[in-house]
Parts: sequence; C-alpha cells; structure tokens
Amino acid sequence: MKILIVDDHAIVRSGMISLLREHFSNLEFGESANARKGFEMLSGSDWDLVIVDISMPGRSGLDLIQDIRDAKPEIPVLVVSAHPEKDYAVRALKLGASGYISKQSASEILVSAVKHVLSGGRYISPTLAEHLAGTLAAGGELADGHEALSNRELQVLTMIANGMTLKEIGAELALSAKTIATYRARIAVKMGMDSKVELTRYAMRHGLIH
Repeated sequence: MKILIVDDHAIVRSGMISLLREHFSNLEFGESANARKGFEMLSGSDWDLVIVDISMPGRSGLDLIQDIRDAKPEIPVLVVSAHPEKDYAVRALKLGASGYISKQSASEILVSAVKHVLSGGRYISPTLAEHLAGTLAAGGELADGHEALSNRELQVLTMIANGMTLKEIGAELALSAKTIATYRARIAVKMGMDSKVELTRYAMRHGLIH
C-alpha cells in the first residue's frame, strides 16, 4: 500500500510514518509539506490513502480535499489536524473526506482510523458523533458563528487572527488584497464582529488558532 502524507511539519510526518510502520506491513510513503506539491505527487502516482493536515502555507487541506475529489474521487482522504473536530470535521466530511481525527488523539486512534478508511469505511470519533447528534437534536442549527462561514472565509478569519495583514493573506493565497478585503467584509457581516480584536478573541476562544 502507498500512503501520501501532506503536512507542513516534518516531525509530524516522521512520527506518523514510524507509527504506521509498526502496525502495517509493506507500506510505502510519500511526503509533502504543502497542498500544491501534494496534489502534484497525487497526480503522478497511484495512492491507497492520503493523510492531510488542515492548516498549511498556501492552499489549505480543505482545498486539497476538494482537488482530490475532483481529480481522483476513488482515493480516500483522512484528515489529521490540530483544529478541534467540531470546527472542521463536518466541513471536511462534506467535501468528501473519509475521516477526521485530532492530532491530540492517542496513537491507537490514528491506527484504527487508517485501518477503517483503508477498508472502505468512514471514521468518526465518539466525540464528533456526540457533537453531530447534539446538532441534530437542536434542529440542525449552527452552534457557533464561524460555522456559517465558507471554507475560504474561515481560512481568512484564522489568518487575520494570527496577525496577518490583508496584503500578506493575499500573497499567501495568491489572491488580491481587494479580494481578501471582500472576504473580510463578509466575515464581519456574518459574525457581527467588525474589529480585528473581536475576531482574534473569538478565534482564540474557539480554538481556531494555536
């Protein structure tokens, strides 16, 4: 089997490779530190699984999931992220991911999730299942303001909260500062927060930045 790991932290990639080699035989691994290179590697070879982080320089893991679904929908994608499940898991699953686990999870959770996804299933943690059940019980209403944001708006929100200027965000995402300003305006309207201080406090309170 061949597994492609796309994460901007080398130590994380190395740790996952070491762990998975302990539990699976005859594994081959590919590594990428960003979504663009990861997609290039995906296009140039056959893979049995792609493990993706959410926050990376340039295109996000959510962007990569969408790219994979468009180009090679048969390849399962497992998200392993530092972001809380309740904030990104539903988005990732809606885009076509086969599972989502937190980087704070125990090592056996990663192994279990990989086995489950490789067998053709979807992996949802008990914590996420409980959150989804609670949402459905409440009539499916959004629990937090940021859940109303689009994937790109959420990405811009986290970058603003991390102290980046609109120009810096535009350069990182290959978009104009004017386009980023438009996203910023939409975020303000949807969340009812116009100041950077308010947005940063909100992002910190909800674990959107680390």
